[in-house]
Amino acid sequence: MAVNLNKVTVTHNEEVQRFEMLVDGLRALMTYRRFPDRIVFAHTEVPQPLEGQGLAAKLARVALDFARVNRLRVVPLCPYVSSFIRKHPEYQDLVSSGDLQRLLSR
Repeated sequence: MAVNLNKVTVTHNEEVQRFEMLVDGLRALMTYRRFPDRIVFAHTEVPQPLEGQGLAAKLARVALDFARVNRLRVVPLCPYVSSFIRKHPEYQDLVSSGDLQRLLSR
């Protein structure tokens, strides 16, 4: 099942604290907990038929851009978000220096 990422929209479902996208009836999502000064990314999930097509990366970009716009410190508990931030230095300033050191030493 090929996905055109340009046609897939990420929605921010604040009520249940997650970013999500629906593709052919399947939901990819990234859950978080929001605090006044920070956002803790807990879990990223992409249905197996949609894996490997960049959906998790699109979720991560939208979620991290949301954190930047809202001046929230990012706490990446989710292994995918940690890995994404490691590979994309443009988002590393969102993570506290202590968390960033731990993240980069993995």
